[in-house]
Amino acid sequence: MPTSSVRAPHQGGILEGANPSVYDSKNPITIFIIQAGIIIIFCRLLHYPLSKIKQPRVIAEIIGGIVLGPSVLGRIPGFSDAIFPTASIPTLSLAANLGLVLFLFLVGLEVDLRLLLANWRVALSVGAAGMVLPFGLGCAIAYGLYHEFRDDSGLVPISFGIYMLFVGVATAITAFPVLCRILTELKLLQDHVGIVVLSAGVGNDVVGWILLALCVALVNAGSGITALYILLTSIAYILFLVYAVRPALIWVLNRTGSIQNGPTQSMVALTVLLTLASAFFTGIIGIHPIFGAFLVGLICPHDGGFAIKLTEKIEDLVTVFFLPLYFALSGLSTNIGLLDSGMTWAYVFGVIAVAFFGKLIGGTVAARLCKLVWRESFTVGVLMSCKGLVEIINIGLEARILSTRTFTIFVVMALVTTFATTPLTSALYPPWYRQKLAAWKRGEIDWDGTSLIPETKPSGGDSMSAEKYNAGDIRRLLVYLRLESLPGLFTFLSLLGGDRPEGGSRVHPSKAGAGPDEHAEESVSILQKRPLQVHGLRMLELTERLSSVMKDTEIDDVSTKDPVVNSFYSFGQLNHLAVSGDVEIVPEGSYAAILAQSASQQASDMVFLPWSETGSLSETGSTTVEYSTHHRLENGPHSQFITSFLSRAPCHTAVFVNNNFGRPSRREGGGLHRTKSRLSLRSNHGHPLAPLTDRSHHVFFPFFGGLDDRTAMRFILRLARNVNVTATIVFVDVQRASGSGEAEVVPTESETSGKRGVQVSASASQETFFEQERSFFVSMKDNLKQELESRVLFDTINTSQPLNDVISRITSEVGQSVRSSGDLVVLGRSREGKISFRAELHRVLATIGQTSHAGSDVGQSLGDVAQALMASEVKASLIVVEAKKEDIVG
Repeated sequence: MPTSSVRAPHQGGILEGANPSVYDSKNPITIFIIQAGIIIIFCRLLHYPLSKIKQPRVIAEIIGGIVLGPSVLGRIPGFSDAIFPTASIPTLSLAANLGLVLFLFLVGLEVDLRLLLANWRVALSVGAAGMVLPFGLGCAIAYGLYHEFRDDSGLVPISFGIYMLFVGVATAITAFPVLCRILTELKLLQDHVGIVVLSAGVGNDVVGWILLALCVALVNAGSGITALYILLTSIAYILFLVYAVRPALIWVLNRTGSIQNGPTQSMVALTVLLTLASAFFTGIIGIHPIFGAFLVGLICPHDGGFAIKLTEKIEDLVTVFFLPLYFALSGLSTNIGLLDSGMTWAYVFGVIAVAFFGKLIGGTVAARLCKLVWRESFTVGVLMSCKGLVEIINIGLEARILSTRTFTIFVVMALVTTFATTPLTSALYPPWYRQKLAAWKRGEIDWDGTSLIPETKPSGGDSMSAEKYNAGDIRRLLVYLRLESLPGLFTFLSLLGGDRPEGGSRVHPSKAGAGPDEHAEESVSILQKRPLQVHGLRMLELTERLSSVMKDTEIDDVSTKDPVVNSFYSFGQLNHLAVSGDVEIVPEGSYAAILAQSASQQASDMVFLPWSETGSLSETGSTTVEYSTHHRLENGPHSQFITSFLSRAPCHTAVFVNNNFGRPSRREGGGLHRTKSRLSLRSNHGHPLAPLTDRSHHVFFPFFGGLDDRTAMRFILRLARNVNVTATIVFVDVQRASGSGEAEVVPTESETSGKRGVQVSASASQETFFEQERSFFVSMKDNLKQELESRVLFDTINTSQPLNDVISRITSEVGQSVRSSGDLVVLGRSREGKISFRAELHRVLATIGQTSHAGSDVGQSLGDVAQALMASEVKASLIVVEAKKEDIVG
């Protein structure tokens, strides 16, 4: 019989009074969860303010580790014993080092050797100069470090040569992952400077890790002959990976379709096992395990975006969970308090100066010899000075090459050089300077900024002719490609592209007569006509993930394989359009700036922007979100993007709000509605959509006056060249709300809630403005081309309630044919502010049961008229046109 003294262990935990923060070697998971939670939360909170000044996450993780270590919070009595007890450190170290192995595998994946081979000359010169000089200076300062701190505790007796090699490598290497992130944040990856730095960084990274592996091998070797064996074994292993493992891996990936379609779960497992096996091998031969993981990353193929897709599978767990643990562990080994003497601080500043100025001078001189201008060359030097890889310094601490004191010196050096990289680069190479330099290299301006391209001015002094010249025709169009907007976008572009002449039946070449093929001649004549040039820009969000940065570095491959861009190319070729396309991977906050920059580079006459149908700027999950009027009206992020772009647009802009344009509505209501049961679900799925029999489009345009409305009118007449388009252009003549209702008045922005209609004041300048707009309307009507007279109608309405009457006219005129290809309402954004619709807008919203704030995002971006039309759910798509800024005259 068991006695009462023999009891099972307590299982009640805190319910039985157990302290979860006390380390238990049999159950270490509890204290590990506490440690991991504190580290991750602390690093995330610290990164938020640092991200505002564009600092990479590694800065927050290094500082977070230092703060959690003995330098700051560790000085609180009992903190380290309670949160990071000595007995728990091996468990934390195991998880951290496993994360480090996987992270170095991701670093190897990120290194694209094709970039090094494509730019080998500049990579060799800048990379070599950027390593040789700081390596030499590092060897020089190593003499003082070796003799000053060799008596510190915890060091192994090593020769000065090995110590010098390690210090030289630690000061000469560039942190490639951190460098990629900084280049991406500053939008330099596609710039000439970014390409130079990236190419040199690849070579620098690979050579640095090889030298570090050699250093560790020399430390771990008991004799010189052992070190030679380690070196030869390492070379043989690298050759084995390159010529045996890599071909076999590529063969397996091709057999499973993983290169074309992304890695399967089995291939992810295989790659991770290869990484762990390689890390195991390099560890047991006397080199650190991270080198084996790095080599496996290097041999993985980049074809078909495989490296990017594989990174997407595993990066979040590594960077969110494991990596902060590693940097925190580094912080626990860092003790700023050991920098307690003037000589120690002298070496701190000396190591920082050697690491920074060695890379700066070496990179700058090499870049200048490669024919970069001085400012570009200094930028290259600053970027090459980026460190941030505490992993290298940690290896020195683990191998007992560095003491805790010297380890802290090098951590401070890595922190300072990395922190300084972004602000110095922004100061040396700001966006305005890049634009000026690019224009200078293209020969558009001289070095002082004076234009070298003569300006073409319209002939004659007639103001109307000059205005028509400024408005111009649409020959170059830039469109923002969004997946959800492609159907309506393609339909719209087919209207602008003109009619495609239908050729007759073709004859087989072997049966054709000896004479020329008249159909071939017809095709050639069609192609010789100057087509509309359309450039499609697709923007994808740049996130903090490594895979996002890799996509940006391999942007050419991404653009080539992007399905949206490829669909755009195919559509253009089939519809007599000269098309080109690009993919940009940028932060969401930079979408407007990138779009404006692209419009300037393409010399676009107009930018065509689709309005988000999901209420989101990102396209992630756009195929699963229900489209609704609510999403269109309450459209915060996308509305801010539209507003930001309109404030800097270099050309005319058209914002397109799609409402089944290009296809009949799928929500056609009749009398009978079919419901689905479990038995009929399969048969009711995916009803075929009948081909369009009516390809007509009707356009309605209320003309209120102003340059935006004038540009919109010309835009409509451009659309009306297509024989499938009819248009109604209505001049809205606003009358006084009280008094003689028929008297012509001039509205202003002032309004009162007590009057119904639009309040007006008879200002002479405004009277002149509206007389000019009326004259313009009559002039455009009288000069309408003969071939358009049967399809375009000019009309005038007199009203004191313009919104209400315009909506009534639109409702009675558009969306009447359920089989048509969709109708359009076109508006000018009307920035001149000659008419204020605010009071009437509130009444319209109240009439349809909406609050006064409904669609306020739309109103701020597109104007009150657009807000009223979208809230009223008119059965037509909407285009809001804004004229080029410099065309506006006060």
